[in-house]
Amino acid sequence: MPERNVLRLGLPKGSLQESTLKLFRKAGYHISVTPRSYYPAIDAAEIQPMLIRAQEMARYVEYGILDCGLTGYDWVLEQNADVKKVTELRYAKEGLRPVRWVIAVPEDSKIKSVKDLNGKRIATELVGYTKRYLKSKGIKATVDFSWGATEIKPPHLADAIVELTETGMSLRANKLREIETVLVSSTVFIANRKSWKDRWKRQKMEDLVMLLRGALEAEERVGMKMNVPEKSLKKVLSLLPAMHSPTIAALTVEGWYDIDVVIEERLVRDLIPKLKEAGATGIVEYQLNKVIP
Repeated sequence: MPERNVLRLGLPKGSLQESTLKLFRKAGYHISVTPRSYYPAIDAAEIQPMLIRAQEMARYVEYGILDCGLTGYDWVLEQNADVKKVTELRYAKEGLRPVRWVIAVPEDSKIKSVKDLNGKRIATELVGYTKRYLKSKGIKATVDFSWGATEIKPPHLADAIVELTETGMSLRANKLREIETVLVSSTVFIANRKSWKDRWKRQKMEDLVMLLRGALEAEERVGMKMNVPEKSLKKVLSLLPAMHSPTIAALTVEGWYDIDVVIEERLVRDLIPKLKEAGATGIVEYQLNKVIP
C-alpha cells in the first residue's frame, strides 16, 4: 500500500489510553493493544496507530512523524507546537468534563494569591506553560520540573505546585488548597499541517473525527421508544425534550402510535413515570453508539 494511503495516527499512552480506546470502540474502530507493544492492531487497514505519551504527541505530529493524534490541549500549549487543531473532544481519564491545571499550596501556607509566589519555588510537569503564565502576571519564581508525585512536594521541596486535577480530590487528600486555575484543557484531535493539505488524509481524518464526535454525543444520551394512544399523544409529546422532533409512526392497531426519541440520560428516571401517567405504554430505553447531528 502506498505511503500516501496510510494515515499515521497517534493514540495517547497512559492516563488517557483506556478512555480513548473505549471511545474508538464506540465509534466503530476495534483496537487491540498487546503488552510492551507500541503498535496496536486496528480493524482498518488504511490507519496505522501508534501509542505515544500525550505529553510528546504534539511534537511528533508537528514534525510529520505522525499525521494526526489525540492529546490534551495543555500539552500542545506546553510544547508550543505548530499543529492544526481539528476539533475538541471533551473527555478525560475519569469522565466527560474538562481538566484543570491549578496552582495549589499547603492548607496552612501564607500564600493566598498568585502575587505571593514572587521569589518562591514551584514544582510542576507543565514547566514551559507555567513560566509563560507567571511572566504574563509579572511574577518571578523558580519553576522546577516534577517527575511525578507532585502533590507531596510542598512544603519541603516546593512552596507551591501547578498540578492537573479533574475533581480536586487528590489535592484535598494531600491537604492542599487551590489558589488559581491557570489552564482549562480537554482532549483535542490535532493534525500535521502538511498532512491536513493532503486530500486523502484530510478526508480520512474528517471521517474519523465525525465518528468520534458522534460517539461522544451518544455518551450522555439514550433512545426511548413507546406506544401511545391517539388521545394521549399531545400530552406525551409535551413531556419529551427531544434533540429534534420525535419520530412518530402509526401502528397497525388503529388509533395507536409509536414514538421514538433521543434524550439526555439524566432525564429518564424522572420522565418515565410521567410518560406512563400520561398514557404511554411499552416504554423501552436503549443505549446509543453514535449520534451524528
